[in-house]
Amino acid sequence: MEASNESSTTDFILLGFSNWPQLEHIISGVVCIFYLVTLVGNTTIILVSYLDTHLHTPMYFFLSNLSFLDLCYTTSIVPQMLVNLWGPKKSITYGGCVLQFFFALDLGATECLLLAVMAYDRYAAVCQPLHYTVIMHPQLCQNMVLTSWIGGLGSALLLCSLTMKLPRCGQREVDSFFCEMPALIKMACVYSKVLEIVVFTLGVVFLLVPLSLILISYGVITQAVMRIKSAGKWHKILNTCGSHLTVVTLFYGTAIYMYMKPQNNSTSLDEGKFLTLFYTIITPSLNPLIYTLRNKDVKSAIKRMLYIFLNGQKSCESGGNT
Repeated sequence: MEASNESSTTDFILLGFSNWPQLEHIISGVVCIFYLVTLVGNTTIILVSYLDTHLHTPMYFFLSNLSFLDLCYTTSIVPQMLVNLWGPKKSITYGGCVLQFFFALDLGATECLLLAVMAYDRYAAVCQPLHYTVIMHPQLCQNMVLTSWIGGLGSALLLCSLTMKLPRCGQREVDSFFCEMPALIKMACVYSKVLEIVVFTLGVVFLLVPLSLILISYGVITQAVMRIKSAGKWHKILNTCGSHLTVVTLFYGTAIYMYMKPQNNSTSLDEGKFLTLFYTIITPSLNPLIYTLRNKDVKSAIKRMLYIFLNGQKSCESGGNT
């Protein structure tokens, strides 16, 4: 216990990709690019969903929440990661590590539930089109989003408190580029059966159950789509649902692989780092691209906003000249 208390007042060292010093500058450049895409893309979706009245629907309410989650998630990781990649010091304070760990868990768990909510929204839109506005009324949408946030918060508080209480026996090196749960658990000098049970249980609740509900929803949607004779409607449904399924596959696939393994699993830590890099940095940047490139409504809304903005600029210039 003394070792645990001692380490709670000491900085942690994020090893990151120090095994490949020649790759660190390349990785930092790639991370910078994807982070900028994440910032611009997700901010654009939030602004367009808010400003364009055509997008004041449940689907885009959930999508703007997903974009906000991705913005917060990457921002809790990337700045510290870039500081460590560019500078000689690769340390993070104990408090900073706890906060990073907490927010990564909180936002990740919330996204798990929100993706399931979005699947239910698509089910209601496709399978109950005449009753869609009654089913997905604003109060229900707000309650589902609030439940997702509260669920993520509760799971993060539980896992963060259990993980950070593990004795580390003076160990300060986190073999990852941010304070994530698998790396922090491997730092412990004891094996915690309680923590493993809690992690597995929450993994079922936040990963397997939502994923099962999503797959069931899309199974029913597929049957409904097969009965649609209009090629235009069929194509539009496939676009919106296909976008969501792509995001679900990218997010859940890597998250289940990383978090549903036993603590004593012998998977290569280097392999885990690159998988973590994928779902923490790359996936949030792909979400806005996936939704905008495959969605005519969003593309049309962006064109309308650009048209209004450019016309406003021209009006200002012509007014100034006169």
